[in-house]
Amino acid sequence: MYLTSEKKQEIFKKHGKGANDTGSAEGQIALFTHRIDHLTQHLKNNHKDYNTERSLVKLVGKRRSLLDYLMKKDILRYRAIVKELGLRK
Repeated sequence: MYLTSEKKQEIFKKHGKGANDTGSAEGQIALFTHRIDHLTQHLKNNHKDYNTERSLVKLVGKRRSLLDYLMKKDILRYRAIVKELGLRK
């Protein structure tokens, strides 16, 4: 499944401040989470695809950095996005 611009707008509309708000931390975290889920499914079927595995690790690091930033900046927004995306079990 390729990430279309309509799907991106839908993600930003749901988690950001609006469909065109691509810069908010919540929107970027939601987009990274969508991509991480997609790459995880790909790697379950193609376990020797090391380039994708590297991309997945880099994406997880980017998302972690944004989550750390959001935790320092505004703990309530951090808790809301973590709960909304189901990142912590």
